[in-house]
Amino acid sequence: MIQFLVNQELRSEHALDPNMTVLQYLREHLGKTGTKEGCASGDCGACTVVVGELIQDDQGNDSLRYRSLNSCLTFVSSLHGKQLISVEGLKQQGQLHSVQQAMADCHGSQCGFCTPGFVMSLFALQKNSSGPDLHQAQEALAGNLCRCTGYRPILDAAEQSCRQPCRDQFDTQQAQTISRLKAIAPTQTGELNSGDKRCLVPLTVADLADLYSSHPEARLLAGGTDLALEVTQFHKTLPVMIYVGHVAELKRIEKTASHLEIGAATPLTDCYAALNEEYPDFGALLHRFASLQIRNQGTLGGNIGNASPIGDSPPLLIALDAQVVLRQGERQRVMPLEDYFIDYRITARQDSEFIEKIIVPRASNDWAFRAYKVSKRLDDDISAVCAAFNLSIEDGVVSGVRIAFGGMAAIPKRARACEAALRGKPWDQAAIERACQALAEDFTPLSDFRASKEYRLLTAQNLLRKYFIEQQTPYIETRVTAYV
Repeated sequence: MIQFLVNQELRSEHALDPNMTVLQYLREHLGKTGTKEGCASGDCGACTVVVGELIQDDQGNDSLRYRSLNSCLTFVSSLHGKQLISVEGLKQQGQLHSVQQAMADCHGSQCGFCTPGFVMSLFALQKNSSGPDLHQAQEALAGNLCRCTGYRPILDAAEQSCRQPCRDQFDTQQAQTISRLKAIAPTQTGELNSGDKRCLVPLTVADLADLYSSHPEARLLAGGTDLALEVTQFHKTLPVMIYVGHVAELKRIEKTASHLEIGAATPLTDCYAALNEEYPDFGALLHRFASLQIRNQGTLGGNIGNASPIGDSPPLLIALDAQVVLRQGERQRVMPLEDYFIDYRITARQDSEFIEKIIVPRASNDWAFRAYKVSKRLDDDISAVCAAFNLSIEDGVVSGVRIAFGGMAAIPKRARACEAALRGKPWDQAAIERACQALAEDFTPLSDFRASKEYRLLTAQNLLRKYFIEQQTPYIETRVTAYV
């Protein structure tokens, strides 16, 4: 059984299909049709909902955290112990919520199909920001597409609703909601079972390891932003899933003197602060990783585990000499991330083995790290080429070098010939040009609808030249990590 709140209504589900998305649950199971299906792939934001979770501060005080999610990519099992807020839950006693009223006042709704999703993103923005600026509003709304191109009035609605937010029912009922969520907080492994399909919800790494050993055929569900596409886009059935979002050990970020340890199920939103503090270019790329809704769900471990050749985080982590900790039963093993990827969608992970954490060395003043993402669209787009450069220069000579690319091969991969052309050589234009030529030895990229192979190789070479220029002119802010 799993339990959660829908707005303020307690729901207990025993035999629900674990392959059911929250979007389907709202529309088909509860008859709440305000939430719309636009793309069923997390691209348009028409299905945006907000999920409230219990969190504790360092003093042990309970509070609620509200985050926008794409309901088309969220399986119902992930709601266990949480509060689901749909657009129907905003109105109170016949009065529009302040974000709804702002959309009406500012004429932010045109055809209206996308409006519920915008409203929910504005609601989350209002709850999480105090007087947000234009950049924050744009970030909050970047995952919501308006096909009528009415963004200016929607941004006006964001300013109106967030400048002086009105106290709403979620504020007045906060203590009650916290109490209700504490009462249904999971205390043992949960399960959603429809007979031929099941989803298990463990609470500890040890329980997860045992369950995965018992069910090696199971699919691990973290954020689900890729896994859900198998159901919504490819119409596959997932007979057994194990949801890892309640395993606290997998959501921790620990900082030591030498490295960061990031739990594999940590949402990308939560990874931002720690990674941005050490590597600002990593933080800047995370802002362009996808929409806020996707970053609220997607996890660092998931981005690695799906082994996509165009995943944004692996090239950066490889250039930083990151490691992954793999767990199978009670056994752990640690390997360099670059060794995890073997071939297209093939990894070194063994049966019943999962990524437990990612170990990232902390920044050093001796190394200069930069990352660049090239895509057709500035925000919420997949890379054509993603490049990461991490070099150490001593007395004008390259003493250390790690360069990695995504989108250039079947796996995220180091440019070893390029590195060899630089290592131990003077840090000058001639060395850079030799290294650019060596990139042709490292990669034979493919042509697809994102870019031709010629474009990819030339872009990779030009990004190396760009890195060199930026390192030569540190007094001028030339870096543009939001590179298109």
